[in-house]
Amino acid sequence: MLFRNISILTENYDIRKNVDVVVKDDRIAEIRDSVEYIEQNDEDVIEGNYLMIPGFYNSHAHSTMALMRGYGENMHLQDWLFTKIFPFEDFLTSEAVYYGTMLSIAESFKYGIVSTSDMYYFTDDMVRAYLESGAKTNVSRAIANPDGIPFGELISAKEMIDAYEKHHGAGDGRILIDASIHAEYTSNEETVIEIGKLAKQMGIRMHVHASETKIETEECKLRRNGRTPVRYFADAGLFDVPTTAAHCVWLEDDDIKILKEKDVFVATNPVSNLKLASGICDLKALADEGVRIAIGTDSVASNNNLNYFEEMKTAMLLAKVKNMDPTVFSPKEILAMGTRNGALSQGREDAGFIKEGYKADVVLLKMDSPNMHPCYDISSNIVLSATDSDIYMTMVDGKTVYIDGEYPTIDLDETIKGVYRSIDDILGKLNSR
Repeated sequence: MLFRNISILTENYDIRKNVDVVVKDDRIAEIRDSVEYIEQNDEDVIEGNYLMIPGFYNSHAHSTMALMRGYGENMHLQDWLFTKIFPFEDFLTSEAVYYGTMLSIAESFKYGIVSTSDMYYFTDDMVRAYLESGAKTNVSRAIANPDGIPFGELISAKEMIDAYEKHHGAGDGRILIDASIHAEYTSNEETVIEIGKLAKQMGIRMHVHASETKIETEECKLRRNGRTPVRYFADAGLFDVPTTAAHCVWLEDDDIKILKEKDVFVATNPVSNLKLASGICDLKALADEGVRIAIGTDSVASNNNLNYFEEMKTAMLLAKVKNMDPTVFSPKEILAMGTRNGALSQGREDAGFIKEGYKADVVLLKMDSPNMHPCYDISSNIVLSATDSDIYMTMVDGKTVYIDGEYPTIDLDETIKGVYRSIDDILGKLNSR
């Protein structure tokens, strides 16, 4: 495919105009100054007032929870989890997980998200949705063990191993399987130690919730001899493999040093943290220590949408307010978190830039919208002004997955019908308890 005479976002997050971009197979094959029109099939050429940017990499989500959008509002996290979410999840089925995941994938494409670090279960059904839709994912089977079942008897651990053996590297590398501990408060120490060992043996990444709320952190210290979740996980060897730690709102100074020492990516989820009143992650303190930051949406049950522009803007504004300093973080730094850092947090080294030889995970923005003018700094317009209505196309590995309101790889009507069938079934079972 040829993108003719467009603008692109460079590796430095500046604009380069009047460019031709050639996509072959799954990669950006060539970037050149725009040349005379070469005869080509019409369907293989896109030209116009467009800006090509890297797709967004959602570094923390629970896609199936699209089924629970708006279900359980105005609640504290622990009440929300134990009185609404966990009971609902008790009745999930393969079909429900497939359709819930597919709905989130469609929404992701609409918002320019090309790849998602997804923590949940029913892994086979999630992978099926990702393979059929053409999206990328790092899927982790979240392991919880509050009852202290011996690790060798844990069904969830066996499911994680099974998912790795069946799906790791599927879809020409689009599907990667990570290891995961749900959180400190939903498992015992033996489980944490053993899953860390297993991830190291298998050579896979780790995905974990850490220090999302103050009560989580304080109760962990009471249970774990004064250790915070970050210290506890580090002592258990969980961070001895490449790790993404979601939230990290209630960190202590030593925690930040540990995250830097272990090169843990922090996935900040600002909108979810605001909605649940969990607090504000101190991104500046992390960045000052050299911790790499990526951006996640969390689930739409605790966020209500997957609007990545909104997520980036909120992350930037909260950092300024947290430090009472309007100079904290430039739009370019925030864009790096949502694109290149997000790709690296998933172990996708050849992604996250508009660059020759890199994966063609790209988003085409319409530059004729009034909110995109005037343009003194393109990164500011993207982070602070753009909306999903400005997205014309989303492409994953060179394949068009969203274009001008259409979803070539997803039957959206059937997906929505499947979602409502699943919800009706689950609520019926809940109400008859």
